Amino acid sequence: MSKRANILVSVDIEGVAGVFHPEQTRAGNGEYERARRWMTEEANAVIRGALAAGATAIKVNDSHGGFRNLLPDLLHPQARMVLGKPRVLGMMGGVDHDIDAVMLVGYHSRAQGRGILAHTTNSFAFARVWLDGQEMGEAGLYGALAAEHGVPVIFGSGDDAFIEENQLLFAHAVFAETKKAYGANSGDSLTPQQSCTLLEARAQQAVATWLAHPQAMPARPLRGPLRCRLQAQTVALADLFSQLPILERCDNVSVEFDAPTAEYAVRVLNSLSAMSAMLR
Repeated sequence: MSKRANILVSVDIEGVAGVFHPEQTRAGNGEYERARRWMTEEANAVIRGALAAGATAIKVNDSHGGFRNLLPDLLHPQARMVLGKPRVLGMMGGVDHDIDAVMLVGYHSRAQGRGILAHTTNSFAFARVWLDGQEMGEAGLYGALAAEHGVPVIFGSGDDAFIEENQLLFAHAVFAETKKAYGANSGDSLTPQQSCTLLEARAQQAVATWLAHPQAMPARPLRGPLRCRLQAQTVALADLFSQLPILERCDNVSVEFDAPTAEYAVRVLNSLSAMSAMLR
């Protein structure tokens, strides 16, 4: 009897080949429309690779901005979609529904990282985030959340800075480099076609390796309780965040809170991100 292999593919846009400028990530212009198509095509490449290696079901989580960027009519016909927000598990929405492994596509470096379009959750509000003393970006935070559900991260794609930051966190995952960062808005990228070819091959490798040796790609949840520290972008934002009773002010721009789990920490951070809209 073949092994069940239900895969959650979490897809962001900043790590997609050819994407360098914030305008490409924001709805309402032609550059974004092209970038969201590249995003969809990279998701499809990973789906094809995963299915070729033996994946039994694929769920694709739209993980950028308002979580409604992927083009449903162009998505691989064997995949299902997780779209829209708010949702409790954010970029890992669906991981709690019979998922066996996670693949991260189009991800980016953390806030204050050297990568292209680097940020963590909310570039307006969050300057840096630490969980249990370790500085993390979205991949680290959501990878920790997935691990609490017993689900390992087996694949990641994005620029070289994203890969450098996350190789130790996901030591046995397969990575695919779509571009090299020269700065926050510049770099050397594969073409969309080249990137899709690479992603399909690396995704097939990741799933095949995981299916053959699942013990080599374990989920490693952090042991709670955890301490989460958030450095806000401004004093005003730290003032706002301090209204939440579970947070402690630790300096002019930073707050901290205790979290029993990584999921709890992510949910608080997402709530703070939503709160920040009142100061825009």
